[in-house]
Amino acid sequence: MTDSLGHIARQLDLEAYIDELKEQFAREKSIVIGGDISIHFKLIDEISKKEFKTPPKIKNLDDMIKSIDKKSIINLEMTYEFIKIVNYFKYLKDFSLDGRLSKWFDDIVLPLEISNIAQNFDNDGAINIGFNEELDHINHSLEINKRNIKQHLYQSTNEKSLSPYLVDRSLHLVQNEQTIMVRGGFMAVIKAKIIDRSQNGFFYIVPNSVLKLKEQRSNLLDKKEELLWHISKEFSNILYRHRAFVNYINKQFDRFDHYIARVNFAKIYDNNFILPSKQNKNSLLSFEHPAISNPTPISIDFDKNIIIITGVNAGGKTMLLKSILSACFMSKYLVPYSCHINSSLSSFKDIKAILDDPQNVKNDISTFAGRMLQFSKLFDKKDMLIGVDEIELGTDSDEAASLFKVIVEQLEAKNNKIVITTHHKRLASLLSSHTQTQLVAAIYDENKELPTYRFLTGTIGKSYAFETASRYNVPQHIVQEAKKVYGEDQQNLNELITKSAKFEQQMRQKIKELDEKINKQHTINKQLIEQKEQNSILQAKLIKELKQQYNDLIDSAKKINKDMSMADRHRALNETSKKLKDIKIRKNKDHQIPKIGQRVSYHNTKGELISKKGKKAIVWTDDGIKLQIDIDKLTISNSKTKPIVKKNISLKLEKPKEGFIKLDLHGLRALEAIEKLDKFLSDSLLNGIEEVLVYHGIGEGKLSRVVKEFLDEYPAISTYEDAPMSMGGYGAKIIKF
Repeated sequence: MTDSLGHIARQLDLEAYIDELKEQFAREKSIVIGGDISIHFKLIDEISKKEFKTPPKIKNLDDMIKSIDKKSIINLEMTYEFIKIVNYFKYLKDFSLDGRLSKWFDDIVLPLEISNIAQNFDNDGAINIGFNEELDHINHSLEINKRNIKQHLYQSTNEKSLSPYLVDRSLHLVQNEQTIMVRGGFMAVIKAKIIDRSQNGFFYIVPNSVLKLKEQRSNLLDKKEELLWHISKEFSNILYRHRAFVNYINKQFDRFDHYIARVNFAKIYDNNFILPSKQNKNSLLSFEHPAISNPTPISIDFDKNIIIITGVNAGGKTMLLKSILSACFMSKYLVPYSCHINSSLSSFKDIKAILDDPQNVKNDISTFAGRMLQFSKLFDKKDMLIGVDEIELGTDSDEAASLFKVIVEQLEAKNNKIVITTHHKRLASLLSSHTQTQLVAAIYDENKELPTYRFLTGTIGKSYAFETASRYNVPQHIVQEAKKVYGEDQQNLNELITKSAKFEQQMRQKIKELDEKINKQHTINKQLIEQKEQNSILQAKLIKELKQQYNDLIDSAKKINKDMSMADRHRALNETSKKLKDIKIRKNKDHQIPKIGQRVSYHNTKGELISKKGKKAIVWTDDGIKLQIDIDKLTISNSKTKPIVKKNISLKLEKPKEGFIKLDLHGLRALEAIEKLDKFLSDSLLNGIEEVLVYHGIGEGKLSRVVKEFLDEYPAISTYEDAPMSMGGYGAKIIKF
C-alpha cells in the first residue's frame, strides 16, 4: 500500500482490515488494481462463482525480470518461482470457463520452451530425475556418501577402544557438521579432527575416516554446482528469448491474485462488493465498520454534495463520517465490506480525510492554523470526497461559521462532496440554505438518556452537552448551574430543535408506511401488467382463430350461388350458420362479465359500470354520459378512473340505419322474393347483424305465406314475429338470429 493509501486507511481505522486482505495475496503488493474498475468487478463476479485453489506463495520477481533483460544468468531457485506462476496458469486454463475469464485465459498462450522448462522441475523446485544423466549420477553418489558418513560415525561410537572416552553415543550437529562428543585423551585411540569444545571441556570431533568421505562429498557438490550453473544458463537463455512473456504473465498473475484474494476475503466475512458509479446516487445500507465489534448498522442516503452531521456528543457523528469515507474508500479499491447489496456509491477521483488535530508545537502551528493549511491544499482539487471532523476546531465559533461557509461552498463548486461533523448550529444554519446541503442529526434517547447511534436526515441535532456531562458523573449541581448560565433563550432554541427532530421522526415513520403502501400497490400493478400481457397473448391467439373461422365462413358463403338448387343452398347456409354459432359460443365462453364498479370499455368509450339488469348494463362514461349497452359487448378496462361528471343526458343505442337492416319484397314474384330474402339473410349473418326487418305486404297473402314458410325452415333464425303497426304490422316481419 502506498504511503497516502496507508495514511487514509489509518485515519479511517481500516489498517488492520486492509492488512487482513493483504494476507490473502500470494505475494506482497499494494491493494490498488490498475485499469478499468468495472472490468475488474465483472471478473471478480465470475471468479466468485468458481472454486479455484489458492495460488501458491510467490517471491517478488521484479529483480529477476531486470536480470533477464540484461541477459544475466538466473539461478534455479528464482527460475522455479517463475515456474510456479506458469504451473498455476496451466491449472487455470484446464477449467471449462466462459465469459470474460475464458477470453482472458485464452489470450494467455504458454510458449512451448517455457512449458518444457516447467516439466523439468519437481514440486520442491529440484530438477527432475532423467533430465540430465550426469546430474542424476552425482545425486546418487551424494546419497551413498551421506549414508557412508552416517555409518562411519555410528561405527566409531561403537568401537570398544573409544568407549571409555565417549560422553554419550549421540551424534551432535556442530558448525553444520555431525560430530562425536568425547573426553580428553581420545587421541590415544582414534585419529580425528577437533571441530569445537563444549562448556564442560568436552571435545566435538570428526574421525579422519569420515573426513575423507566429507572431502569426497565436497568434490561431488562442486561438480553438481557447476552442472547446475550450466542448466541455469540454458534456462536463462530461454527466459531471455521469451522475456516479454515472462513480464506479461508475471503481471497477469498479480492481477488474478488481486481477484482471488478479494473473493476469498469476501467469503470469510460474507461481505459484498459495491461497484462505485458515475451517477450521484449514494445510499449506504446496513453498513458495518470492520473496526467495531457488534456495530449498529448504519443506513443513510447522501446524494447532496454538502453533508452536515450534528447532534449528541459521543453519539456516533465521527463514526458516521468515517463510515461514509470508509465505504467509498473500499469501493474505490474493490475491497469487500459488510453492507446491504443494494447499496450504491458514487465514484470519486480521490478521498481526503481531515480528522486529526494538526497542532504542531515544533513547527509553531496552532490547531486552527494547521486546519487552514490543510484546506489550502484542496482549493485546486475537484471530484473528491472530503471528510472533516469537528470543523470548528480551534477558533471563534461565529467567525469560523462564516469562514467555513464560504470555504465549503467554494469546494462544492468544484464538484467535491464534503462530509462535516460540527456542533456549530450557526454554521449548520448558514449552510442549510444551500441547495446542495443535507442535514443529518445523531439521535438521542431522552427516556434512556443515551445516544442511539442512529441518524435522522433533514434536521439540526442538539448536542446534549449537559446530559452527556451527567452521564459521565459530573455532579448535578454543576450541571444545573451551567444550564442557568447557558440561558433560557438558548435552552428554548434547543427544545425547538428537539421538537423538530421528533416531528421529523414522526414524518419519517409516516413516509415509511406510505412507502410500504406504494410498494404494495406497485406489486399489484406489476401483477396487473403481467395479467394484461397474458390477456394480450390470449387475445392475439383468439383473433388468429377468429380470422381463420371468418375466412372459413367466407369460403362457405362463396360456395352459394344462383346455379345451386334450393336444397344445396340451404345446406350451405346451414353449414355457414353452424360455424357462426360456434364462433359466438367461443366468444361468449372467453368473455369476462364485468362487475358493478369496475372500469369498462365499449369500443373507444370508457367508463364505470354502475348497474346491471338482465343482459343490459348502465355505464357512466368518462364524458359524463349515461349509456345502456348489452353487457356482453363490454370489456373490462385497466385504464385509470376518471372523475365522472354526471349530465342529464340519457342515450339508448339504436340500430344503424345503413346496411342490410331492412328488405322490401313488395311487387316481387314468390321465387324472386325468396332468392332476394335468402341473399339478404346470408349477408346479414356474415355482417354480424342480429336483427332485421323484412316488408312483404298483405295483398292476397300469397307472398306473406311463402316468406313465412321459408323463415320456418331457415336454420340460423332464432325467432321472428309480425312488426309493430308503426313499422308495417302484419305486412312485415322482425327477424332475430
